[in-house]
Amino acid sequence: MSTSATTEPTGAPVDEEVDQRADVGDQVDHSSWRRLVIQPCCIAALFVGVVVYVKTADLSKLEQRTLNLGALWRHTVEHLELSFAATAVVLLVAIPVGVVLTRSWARAGTPFAVGFANVGQAAPSIGLLVLFAMWLEVGFWTVVVGLSVYGILPTLNNTITGLRQVEQRVVEAARGMGMSAVGTLLRVELPLAAPVILTGVRVSLVLIVGTASLGTFIGGGGLGGLITTGVNLGRDNILVVGAVMIAALALLIDWLGRVVEELVRPKGLA
Repeated sequence: MSTSATTEPTGAPVDEEVDQRADVGDQVDHSSWRRLVIQPCCIAALFVGVVVYVKTADLSKLEQRTLNLGALWRHTVEHLELSFAATAVVLLVAIPVGVVLTRSWARAGTPFAVGFANVGQAAPSIGLLVLFAMWLEVGFWTVVVGLSVYGILPTLNNTITGLRQVEQRVVEAARGMGMSAVGTLLRVELPLAAPVILTGVRVSLVLIVGTASLGTFIGGGGLGGLITTGVNLGRDNILVVGAVMIAALALLIDWLGRVVEELVRPKGLA
């Protein structure tokens, strides 16, 4: 009798705690997906607002030439080309380096690699681009190199952090099942670390998209050309449209990154 009396009271709080945790998890999931639905609506409103303004506003001939939909599309494509090229360089460098630095034989080099990546974040972005332009030459690839150095830190840091957060017991279990070190990395460690790594990639990409507007100063093109044109000619209309387009593009990239994070998140992870 005494045993049953003690087990019944302890069982109820455990069930309540499980239910509470499940409710919290559901609330987090609903909040996350609600944000993923609301954000694209706001982005679409920004893009539609720009199109409606360009079509209906009383613009001068200069403003019409600069803000016609063909010109806006061309600037947007240039901006995306800069951003995605720089992001590709970041992925090709930061993720392999981050993987290497989490291996026991290379961990001593982590402070040096992270310190080098910190230089890109510490230096003013416009100064960094100008330095690369002086070293190389003005043009598309110089902007890509500068943007890559500027955006590498979040991806590198998150790659290191994500892999180090994988429980060692899981890795040891995989090795005990006969997996090689490379197989364990590809089939266990990287999938479990993917959400953290992708968060770093998303942050890097958003930083790069925003900073790519400065590429116009060294011949990289992009939506930054609208801002410089608006400032140089004193045309607030052109300046504001360029700023809104860059902001909407950064929000769009951020939203796409969040969608990918949700899709690749391993089952059972909060």
